[in-house]
Formats: sequence, C-alpha cells, structure tokens
Amino acid sequence: MAAKNSDATMTRSGYERLTAELVHLRTERRAEVARQLEEARSFGDLSENAEYAAAKEEQAKLEARILQLEMQLSKAKVVDEGTLDTSKVALGLAVTLEDVTPSSSHGVSVYKVVGSEEADPKTSSISQKSPIGQAILGKVVGDEVKVKTPKGVRVLKVIDISLAKG
Repeated sequence: MAAKNSDATMTRSGYERLTAELVHLRTERRAEVARQLEEARSFGDLSENAEYAAAKEEQAKLEARILQLEMQLSKAKVVDEGTLDTSKVALGLAVTLEDVTPSSSHGVSVYKVVGSEEADPKTSSISQKSPIGQAILGKVVGDEVKVKTPKGVRVLKVIDISLAKG
C-alpha cells in the first residue's frame, strides 16, 4: 500500500501521533490479532472457518497500515514549529480566515495547516493539500483567496497568522 502523499512534511505533533500509532499497532494490536488467529485455528477446519478468514483479513490490514506508517515516518520531514515565520501562511501555523463570500454570513474560522496525514476536521486541522490549504499557503494577512469547495466558490480573507497551539 503506497503512502497517500509523497510530500512527507508534517508537524511535530503529527509525527509523534503517527509514531504512537505505529508502536500501538506493532505491540498491542499485533498481539490481539495473533490471539484472534489462535482462537480461530482452534475451531478446526481452516478451509471453512469464517473466523479464521476474518482474522487473516484483519492481520493483512494491520500489516499494511504498519508498512504505510513505517514508510511515512522514514521519509518524514518534521517542521520545527517554534522557528516558523508567521508573516505568511505555512505548514504548522494557525490561520484565522473570514468568509467574505457575498452570499455568506461572514463567519470567522481558525485552522491549523498540517500535513496530509494529520488533517482532522474535528480539530480544525486542514491539509496543505486541501483546496483551502493550497489556496492560503504563502498568503499574508489581508490577502483574499477564492476557493472552490463542495458548497461552491468561497472568498476567504486571511485575518491572522500565528503559531499553532498544540
């Protein structure tokens, strides 16, 4: 399974999260799957054993994810967030955007620009490869960008650029 993104730039927190996931998968999760396989083997004939087939499929998914993480982490370029220049939007920074689209309610949102593997809408972390992420990279406070989104074209204005928290 190939990595989703050949550009392996990520934040320190993203690198640490992926490393923790890899450790968990290699230790606890592998042990769980091994127990499932052993239990399924005890049910007898493997050719007609649905539990064994399911456990083998789970093992294949687990090993594929481990390989993907190992590849990503081996190629990772970690951004030192403490030395980032906040004069323009870059990976690792927090960006405050105002939606100034004529038909919008002019909402303000704060996003952290992160690597593709770190993106998480629940934490307002957007990928540098997303439409908004691509549009705002390199922009400065006061710049406006037009972004094609699933809800239509939006006009976003950069209000603030700062070091991200967490």
